Amino acid sequence: MSLQTEIKKVVIIGPECTGKSELSGYLAEELRTVWVEEYARSYLDLLQKPYTPEDLVLIARGQLAREDEIVSKANKVLICDTDLYVIKVWSIFKYGYCDPEILRSIASRKYDLYLLSYIDVPWEFDPLREHPQEREILFDLYHREMQNQPVPFTIIKGSREERRRVATEAVRSLLRGKS
Repeated sequence: MSLQTEIKKVVIIGPECTGKSELSGYLAEELRTVWVEEYARSYLDLLQKPYTPEDLVLIARGQLAREDEIVSKANKVLICDTDLYVIKVWSIFKYGYCDPEILRSIASRKYDLYLLSYIDVPWEFDPLREHPQEREILFDLYHREMQNQPVPFTIIKGSREERRRVATEAVRSLLRGKS
């Protein structure tokens, strides 16, 4: 069995500004492992024009490459601050469709647990964030995606401490083989 198949992969997804990155960093530290940062942020920071559907394909490729690069450094579990479901939801929300390459990649990647971050975190301005008034709609889209895929998921909500507790408990349960 290869190292990559032994490592459990946990993805934190949800609408923008719902604490995904903070929770990813926390879980990685708590579980003494590494996490995959969101590639879209670094890509868009360097982009000198509005992004397009073609950029979303490049972002998807970059996210997967980043994940493949860091998985060998993981300790039993790899925490992923996003995956291609985020790009799919965003693409459909913004453009009305999702590129087939992204859909094929979603179908071919294996993850073990999703943590779906709820919208009860206060909105904070960031120039890369676009839709503060649409977070409930976006959460519903993510929730529907999670219900229509085979990997277990847990909704993460509440205070910072409650979110951390529920997320940590869900990941530890996965590692014990009870997810």
